[in-house]
Amino acid sequence: MITVRNLRKTFQTPLVQEGRFSGLRTLFSRAYKEKEAVRDVSFEIESGEFVGYIGPNGAGKSTTIKMLTGILHPTSGEVLIHGYSPQKHRKRVVGQLGVVFGQRSQLWWDLPVKDSYEILTAMYRVEESTSRRRLGELTELLELGELLDTPVRKLSLGQRMRADLAASMLHDPDILFLDEPTIGLDVVAKKNIRGFLQTLNREFGKTILLTTHDMDDIEQLCQRVIVINHGQIGYDGTIDELRNRIGLPTMMKVTYRGAVKVPLTWELPFRVVEQEANVLTIACNRQELKAMDVLRIVSSWGEMDDVHMEEPEFEEVIHGVYN
Repeated sequence: MITVRNLRKTFQTPLVQEGRFSGLRTLFSRAYKEKEAVRDVSFEIESGEFVGYIGPNGAGKSTTIKMLTGILHPTSGEVLIHGYSPQKHRKRVVGQLGVVFGQRSQLWWDLPVKDSYEILTAMYRVEESTSRRRLGELTELLELGELLDTPVRKLSLGQRMRADLAASMLHDPDILFLDEPTIGLDVVAKKNIRGFLQTLNREFGKTILLTTHDMDDIEQLCQRVIVINHGQIGYDGTIDELRNRIGLPTMMKVTYRGAVKVPLTWELPFRVVEQEANVLTIACNRQELKAMDVLRIVSSWGEMDDVHMEEPEFEEVIHGVYN
């Protein structure tokens, strides 16, 4: 459905000249500095996938999204949506895409929300009966009823995001590109947005590419994650495979009923991070040693009462990829 081959994008920024008459000299000749925002990016996304596209600020996420939607033209390489270029066949491709930029709205600021929807459905040439039915479905899914008559400028950030998501789906696109859709939202608003996106993907089969800095978005929504840094793909696979690749330790807290005696002379295949009274904190790589093997060893140190295991936070995993 989405094919990206050897995508590259460079930007030119003018160099500031110094010295006398520098302003005059720039009228006749100007030097530029070239910055490579995206370099040799390639991936494919199949129909119905929910993919997280993540990386630090300035990694090239938004630049990639803008090339996928046809807003920017790549310096080299190509993007194909259903076999068509969003740059060369814009009218044909745009009807299959829904786009939400978290920091920018596609709604008209001073108009009521429903007026923006009427303009958008006219732009996409959606039939009136189809538009009415689809808006009714989206209004119910996103709880927009009381917002339709409200000017966009009076909406809260969470309300505006729900309205923007509905706007992106009015023409019933196959593909949804989301650039930081939950940025700045509170816990309740994020939960509502995530629920809607899960419904779109699982019940309606929409293909979704999501960029975000919120790792909870990735863990709760995405089956696959692509990591980009310095304009290049560093990883493309499942979240579990990513955890395994980094090899961050699982933390185990073992509570004993009485005293615990840790042998000082053993060469252990794991690390005892902390001992506090009758509680041991142990770090182990479960790709190298199974949890049951760890418990078998530590059970000889005292009478165990409880075991609690914590996997590494996903943010730690991503940090491991960047570094």
